[in-house]
Amino acid sequence: MIIKISNLSNGEHNFVFEDKVNVLDLENPFYGKYKSSLVLNKLHDQIILSVTTNFKVKYECDRCACEFKSNLISDYKMVYLMNEAPEETESLNVCYLSREADKIDITNDVREFALLSVPMKKLCREDCKGLCPKCGTDLNTSKCTCNTEEADPRWKPLMELKDKLNLN
Repeated sequence: MIIKISNLSNGEHNFVFEDKVNVLDLENPFYGKYKSSLVLNKLHDQIILSVTTNFKVKYECDRCACEFKSNLISDYKMVYLMNEAPEETESLNVCYLSREADKIDITNDVREFALLSVPMKKLCREDCKGLCPKCGTDLNTSKCTCNTEEADPRWKPLMELKDKLNLN
């Protein structure tokens, strides 16, 4: 995903990139094609790039273990400054380009921000009930017949404390 910047006039420019996810070296859970929409704002000594990328992903639900497909949207902004890089830079969203640079390659940035956009908890739906911890029945599709009254004896002191606090 290379953007030629040498002949761009100052102002806002829009770009769209679309290709297969394997071009970005993305594997599971990503599949199919991605689509990146870019807004590039070129100023005298800097370029501000806003990127929104839409991916197709296939996850396994963390509660019920069913496989489901979803869309994943990755948004980020990057600022490119046309001068020498200082010795120490703290910002991840600021890059330095030489004044002779004629293009920007955003392939690695799109890949890295896609990986950062993968959620920690993947749910097939917000109200997913998960699996019964005793029999393994999918509680989204049916009720289990397990006795829910029996509590693990290790929890007894904590239950007594809860009952005591509820009385007060």
